[in-house]
Amino acid sequence: MNEDQELVARVLEGDPDSFAGLVERYQSAVYNLAYRMLNESRAAEDATQEAFMRAYQHLSRYDMNRSFKTWLLSITSNYCIDRLRKRRLTWLSIDEPLAPHPSLVSSEVGPEQAAVRSEKQAAIQSLLDELAPDYRAAVVLRYWYDMSYADIAEALDTTESAIKSRLFRARQQLAEKAQSKSGHEMVLAMERA
Repeated sequence: MNEDQELVARVLEGDPDSFAGLVERYQSAVYNLAYRMLNESRAAEDATQEAFMRAYQHLSRYDMNRSFKTWLLSITSNYCIDRLRKRRLTWLSIDEPLAPHPSLVSSEVGPEQAAVRSEKQAAIQSLLDELAPDYRAAVVLRYWYDMSYADIAEALDTTESAIKSRLFRARQQLAEKAQSKSGHEMVLAMERA
């Protein structure tokens, strides 16, 4: 039994404080996934909180033979997909920074490198925003979390072949959008990110 499973077992045995260990371990990963999907820090914070609340409420449904992280990211991505579907239009706020969660930023980066990184992230996020929610979820889980096709299929409740197809189509759409926006510069920024 791994550490995640031990914490889950303790919670199920009546020690709700053990869930804090799971929150500490995965809050950055859940927030990052929600941010990449929703592109808004407040919405990502709400989604993170909601994902952990749902995980806690449905902890008895967790299959101890599977990865807790995959199960939790599945809850997060499904919640974000639902939120995106409810939004008929994507609203972009001028005040909302397109930057990663503060806990993910290294303090060793100089101002020039930070500016370049921020521009790359903004370009990539702009392209991600144009993908359908199912495609966006597959791309984020594969390229940000390096999840296998099987794990993504499990997280999104579909088949591996459907995930491969979504990723193929998403890459095609991203390449077309990148070339139409600013030519090869955007494609190069994506390759270096």
